[in-house]
Amino acid sequence: MPTETVRHRGLDPQGHIVREGSLARVPHAFRPVVVAARERIPEAFGARLHSAYLYGSIPRGTARVGRSDLDLLVVLRAEPTDADRSDGRALDEALDEEFPQIDGGGTLLVSHARVLSELERHDLGWFVACLCTPLLGEDLAEHLPRYRPDSLLARETNGDLALFLPRWRERIAAAGDSDDARRPLIRFMSRHLVRTAFTLVMPRWNGWTSDLHEMAEAFGAYYPQRAEQLRAAAVLGYEPTGDRAVLTSYVDDLGPWLAQEYARVHGVKAPRPEDA
Repeated sequence: MPTETVRHRGLDPQGHIVREGSLARVPHAFRPVVVAARERIPEAFGARLHSAYLYGSIPRGTARVGRSDLDLLVVLRAEPTDADRSDGRALDEALDEEFPQIDGGGTLLVSHARVLSELERHDLGWFVACLCTPLLGEDLAEHLPRYRPDSLLARETNGDLALFLPRWRERIAAAGDSDDARRPLIRFMSRHLVRTAFTLVMPRWNGWTSDLHEMAEAFGAYYPQRAEQLRAAAVLGYEPTGDRAVLTSYVDDLGPWLAQEYARVHGVKAPRPEDA
């Protein structure tokens, strides 16, 4: 097992996480989608809009035509309403229908105040500052600190897995009994578990990556007994199947173990109002 911390990729010379992604890295095939999103977000939200961001594989330059989704973060001047969420869904559906190069999309809606709140400093704030690419409006990263891959960041980003497991069991039970119904769940849960496993070891690995395979390898260096399980989950995060046994293993074995180990190593994420 590694015993020495070294600086890995994703950090600047001072050891801060470098913001990933940029508009310059958007693959040519996806540029019309980004242009359309930039035009339509203000149309959808009007004066309520503060700023908007891209995140995920498109601004990282790793998106695959017909396989990758469009990930947007929209920051509003006030807390999102049901009407705002409806407008976000309509935007996602319109872009997905018009552009075959994307396979769905999701627009996250948050308020300006929440992004800059002390509670979200090492979760949503870090997400905006390090994982989001500015698309419209003021970049809130200018009001946020620089981040290191430390235990505080690990705790506040993914120290809430235990809260998700009961919800995941409900989603699995409610899913139709077909591969097509289970495939999106396997993709989502695989990615969530690999990212959580990576941030468990992130302070020791001392770096940042969003590549699922590299995350799994970093984790496996510290937990070899779970390495193959994580490597398999990383594969399914990119190429999901519809195997029910995979979902069962996630909520009955890997997920509970990972939640317990995470709490032991980093503690539990500070509770959010919506968790009450």
